[in-house]
Amino acid sequence: MLACQFPGQGSQSPGFLHRLPAHPVVDATLAEASDVLSVDVLTLDTQQALRLNVAVQIGLVVAGVATARRLADAGFDIEQSAGLSVGAYAAAVTCGALSFPDALRLVKKRAELMENAYPTGYGLAAIDGLTEQQIETLANDDSSSDAAEHVYIGNVNAPRQIVVAGSDAALAAFAARALAAGAHRAKRLAVSVPSHCELLAAAADELVDFAAGIPFQAPRAVYIGNRSARALRSPEAVRADLATNMRYTVRWFDALTAMIELGATVLVEAPPGQVLTSIATAAYPGVTALSACAIADDRLIPILKRRLDTA
Repeated sequence: MLACQFPGQGSQSPGFLHRLPAHPVVDATLAEASDVLSVDVLTLDTQQALRLNVAVQIGLVVAGVATARRLADAGFDIEQSAGLSVGAYAAAVTCGALSFPDALRLVKKRAELMENAYPTGYGLAAIDGLTEQQIETLANDDSSSDAAEHVYIGNVNAPRQIVVAGSDAALAAFAARALAAGAHRAKRLAVSVPSHCELLAAAADELVDFAAGIPFQAPRAVYIGNRSARALRSPEAVRADLATNMRYTVRWFDALTAMIELGATVLVEAPPGQVLTSIATAAYPGVTALSACAIADDRLIPILKRRLDTA
């Protein structure tokens, strides 16, 4: 069973849209996105453009949908979709719960709300080597009464790979405490907003109101939610998952586990990421995990066919 994984912010790099396969389906996807947004989306992956959340988030959704459409055009049936953070929008399009134009409009609004809420001074940091409980204990040990000085668990990517959100000062102080407590690494990510925590509660409420006017359909294939890490089967459940995921912790490792438990045997990660592939390979070595940006298109397609035939 084939499942697609769609990465979130932090995986972007300059030129990632230009590195998508030269294929008519990909070209058509880029043209469709440009038409919907009234901007050439190939201008959104420059180093300067990627300083803006709007460019990054739109670009990731475009890359994800283009990849899924390329796989479908090659005859593959994508039976499961899951995306980390903004990657969930590409997953929703891929499983048929949301149209591509509506996904673009929704993610553009999402990115604008996040950027307007915290234009500077905030972000994310990945902590490797500590468990979620250890991270939570360290965060709760902070005696500050100012919410802006706290860090929050934003993503649980793996049992010992936790992403925290907060202000620049709070993240720097927490990184030092985490390393002293035994963390192997504390690394700032290329994300300039405090995603997936209560600091974005007001922005999430606005996105919920905006999303109420966008049509959703029941997924044709399995869609795994960000917050619940479970298969969501109703239009309303997918809408709520997308509209509120900026406010709640992304339980990615649980989502990955759900995909495996539901029968996924081959995982393909859409560009520009390889982090989700690495997590899957380490946690589930018996499952084939491939990164579409690490394997040329003319090799990926036959590899996928062989792996699915033998799975």
